[in-house]
Amino acid sequence: MPEGSTVAEVKTISQLGDARTGKLADNLSGFGRSLRRAGVRVDAARMALAQQAVMLVGLQSEDFCAALEAVLVSREQDRLVFRELFDAYFRNPNVAQKLLAQMLPSAESKAEPAKRRPRVSEALAPVRAASNAPPPREDEKIDFDAAMTASDLQRLRQADFNQLSASEYLLVERLAREVPLPLPRYAARRTRPGVRGSRPHWPGAMHHAARNGGEVLRIPLLQRRKQPLPLLVLVDVSGSMERYARLLLAFLHAATAPRHTGDAVRRDVFAFGTGLTDLTPAFRLADTDAMLQVASHSINDFAGGTRMGDSLAQLRLQHARRLVGRRTLVLLISDGLDTGTPEVLAQELGWLRRHCGRLLWLNPLLRFEGYAPTARGASELHRQAHGTVAVHNLSRLQDLAASLAAVLRQ
Repeated sequence: MPEGSTVAEVKTISQLGDARTGKLADNLSGFGRSLRRAGVRVDAARMALAQQAVMLVGLQSEDFCAALEAVLVSREQDRLVFRELFDAYFRNPNVAQKLLAQMLPSAESKAEPAKRRPRVSEALAPVRAASNAPPPREDEKIDFDAAMTASDLQRLRQADFNQLSASEYLLVERLAREVPLPLPRYAARRTRPGVRGSRPHWPGAMHHAARNGGEVLRIPLLQRRKQPLPLLVLVDVSGSMERYARLLLAFLHAATAPRHTGDAVRRDVFAFGTGLTDLTPAFRLADTDAMLQVASHSINDFAGGTRMGDSLAQLRLQHARRLVGRRTLVLLISDGLDTGTPEVLAQELGWLRRHCGRLLWLNPLLRFEGYAPTARGASELHRQAHGTVAVHNLSRLQDLAASLAAVLRQ
């Protein structure tokens, strides 16, 4: 026994190995890097807790996996990803060595399962050493995009947002920003000169007469301006909607920008989970990436639960003036998995329906053929909404404009 060491300290050293020569810290660090590549939020504080947890339960304990999961996973949707990575990393030494070395292997491990989630597969994929690889040039990115085949683009258009890997998700998010969304227009009160109208525009007639020697050759008419419908967007940011929420926010920000619509669109955007968050100031930013960054800092209940009725009550009490008469088009983006009181949700949805032009439910769960709104929140949304549209892939986003027009014709 080393001088000054207790029996418990010697037992720990014999179980985990000497910290100066052992592999425990390297293995945990490599495992943390693979979790981050899979999209799991892991920072230095969590890694320090992971080392303490392993020291407490021991490597031979059955609670080893549970201890790491307890300190490294904070979101329900990351649990299955963690377990698959844990099995591949700690129960397959070949995969662990590849991840630690960060080198291109000559062959894939035979012990890997045949089918994994895209986030896990990409995290286990070989990665180039960052210290030796120069940063990619801009022309290389263009060549990569140009080299993508038509079948690859078609697959991305039909792929569910929740099933994409991290790199595919970033590419699809960039493609979604280019999808147009021509909003329906209405005849406003203000007028402008045009070829069709009901009233003469006498100042315009006098202006033309002054240019033609005082003769009135034609009388222009005044016609009502055409403006896009006011838009109210309510986005569910609960755990089950996390990936859909970010991508749809980027899509709506770019599609309703003045450079795409030609006119300024009145758009009020709110995120709801356990509470309501006003994202309208973030949507005033011209850059979509800046908007997403400000929105992520503003939302305090991201990837949490859903109390839709309480959030709509907060909208009614504090932001009722955002609803412009009977013309506002409301886009409610949610899967309908509500944990609040059904009576409150029914009351607030009824108020929202009475104070807007159309209430459209954008539901990503419609990707399932046999889907039925049997949940309490989903059934109430299905009853109150004027229409329901699937928004789980790029193809559905491209059809959203036609769906809006169909709902408004009802």
